[in-house]
Formats: sequence, structure tokens, C-alpha cells
Amino acid sequence: MTRLTARRRHLVIAAGGLIAIAGVISGSVAVATEGSGNSRGEETIAQDPTPAPDTAPDGKGGTPPPPTTPGTPSAPTPAAPTGPVSPEIAHGTETGGKTVALTIDDGPDPKWTPKVLELLKRSGIKATFCMIGPQAKARPDLVKQVVADGHRLCDHSVDHNVAMDKRSEDYQKQQILDAKKMIEDAAGGGPAGTIRYYRAPGGAFTPYSRHLAADNGMRPLGWDVDTRDWQRPGVDRIMENIKRELPNGPIILFHDGGGDRSQSVEALARCIDWLKGEGYGFGFPKV
Repeated sequence: MTRLTARRRHLVIAAGGLIAIAGVISGSVAVATEGSGNSRGEETIAQDPTPAPDTAPDGKGGTPPPPTTPGTPSAPTPAAPTGPVSPEIAHGTETGGKTVALTIDDGPDPKWTPKVLELLKRSGIKATFCMIGPQAKARPDLVKQVVADGHRLCDHSVDHNVAMDKRSEDYQKQQILDAKKMIEDAAGGGPAGTIRYYRAPGGAFTPYSRHLAADNGMRPLGWDVDTRDWQRPGVDRIMENIKRELPNGPIILFHDGGGDRSQSVEALARCIDWLKGEGYGFGFPKV
């Protein structure tokens, strides 16, 4: 009986141990099931253990924006003048180095401006168009096309009076600011239609006109290479002028208005090809 009792005791202990082990296993499964909810929830947590944020990065709530893909180009934003504009006459390019700035004067003209625009587009080059106020007012479609193609605008006065420097300050003010408004109105507004430069007809600047232009956001714009295309001396002579005067500086003067500009267009095409062959880049004048 003593042996049976002991054996029975061992059996009871063993049975109790099995019951205890079963209880532990059962409890562990219960805890795991309660914590995870369901298999889809477990996959979600396993794949993305970081809770989704309740607010956007600015802290104002809502769904955060999708990440930006590196290298994705954004729409170009036209540069705008910042800070005060210098009243000193510009004789350099924004980028510096071996670059030139093409400037096109006296338009817009219904015959020659479209030819110049087509040539520049085909060549992948931007230029600065120095416009006469009434010309711009009469042809807003061409002004808008200049802006749409990414070129810059320049105030070239109302009457193109090359003796402006001999006239009163009131006259200079009228010539500069009235032309500015005509060109701006024709451009239709917006940052791209900003008038960034003022070029005095014939270079007839005065200290007053330079400061007036600068106070109104326009850098006085000179030139370094006078192609003399307006004289219609022949395309070969125009090219000779360019090659001779290019060491003077990078701002090159052409015309798209004021008369027959067939030589100007042909010379501009040859000039662009020659400059590219010489390793020059193209940019805008300093603002």
C-alpha cells in the first residue's frame, strides 16, 4: 500500500504538471491573439511598425504631402529683382565667365521681331528686348510672345530721342516712366513681364535718368559691342564689327525695329553660330 500510495502521488504530481504547462501555453496564445487583433493587422504592423502621423509636417493637420522624387524638374520660376537696383550702367552678364548677352532694340516690329524670336528659339538662346513704348502698345501680341519665350524686357523710352540728356528732368521722367507703363500693360503683368532694364536711346543717360530708372526697378543697360546693324552695312561688315569689339565686353547690340532688318536677322544667325563655335555661352545682363 505504501508503494501504491507513493506511485499514485507521483501520478497526481505529473498530471498537475501537465495541467499547469497546458495553462501556460493557453495563456500565451490568448495574449498573442488579443494583442494582434487579426492576421491583416499583424501584417500591417509587421510591415510598418511606425504609426501614421495625425498631422501634416506643418502641424496644421491633414494628410501629409507625398514625398518629392529626387531629380523631378519643377516649373521654372522667373527670376525677380531683389533689393535695390544699381543706378550704374550694366556692362556685364549675370553669370559672368565666357558669356555674352544679346540685346535687341527698337521693336517690337510685326515683320522682324517674329523672325528674331524664331531664330532665338531654334538656337535655344534667350535675349533682352529693348522696346519703344508706343511700339509695344501697338503690338501687345508680340510683347506677350517675347515674354512667353522666356526673354527679358527693357524700357527704351517713348520717342527714342537720342538727345534726351539735353532735355529737362520732367521730359526724361515722362519718356522713361510712360514707356515703362506701356510695355508692362502690353506684357499683361506677372513676374515675367517685369521691366528689368532701361536703355537710353543712343546711350543718352544722365545721372538723373539712371537713378530714376533704378528707383523704379530698372537697371541702366549699356552695350559693349555695337554691331552697327542699323546702318545696313552688309552682313560681313556687321560680323567684322562684332569680332573687333567683342574684347570690349559681353553685351551685344542688335535691332529688330526701325527699318529693314533683313541684314540684322542674317547677321544675328551668323553671330550666334560663330560665338558658339568660339565656346561662348549666352545669358542676361546684370540686374
